Amino acid sequence: MRALGIDFGIRRVGLAVSDPTGMLCSPYKTIERTTRQALFDELLEIIHNESVEVVVVGLPLSLEGEDTETTRQARNFAQSLGRRTDVPIHLWDERLSSAEAELELEMAGVFGKKRKQALDSQAAVIILRSWLENAHSS
Repeated sequence: MRALGIDFGIRRVGLAVSDPTGMLCSPYKTIERTTRQALFDELLEIIHNESVEVVVVGLPLSLEGEDTETTRQARNFAQSLGRRTDVPIHLWDERLSSAEAELELEMAGVFGKKRKQALDSQAAVIILRSWLENAHSS
């Protein structure tokens, strides 16, 4: 099952994809947001071109597990994407994914501007990997 992970953000949207078996996740790209329509057009093109069968959108809950303004925006984004595609959309708790992504990039020796550029797609990898691990263990 080929999956697309999304780390939703107001300015940037990080993407990761799994291999066709759903076992390995890789950073795909980070989209710099311009317009809402351009974002959805690009995502729909990726879903089609990469034969994506499921989309996992990170849900940025507070550390206490409560909704924030960004949580509501991510939910609205996921619903809007769901209206544009037949591919199932899942929301997944992404608490601390950015911190984990920072640590993984640091351990890989990625620093400075390169780390900033890779952070969103690496966070998407963590979101997708966590969701896939949960899906395979269920």
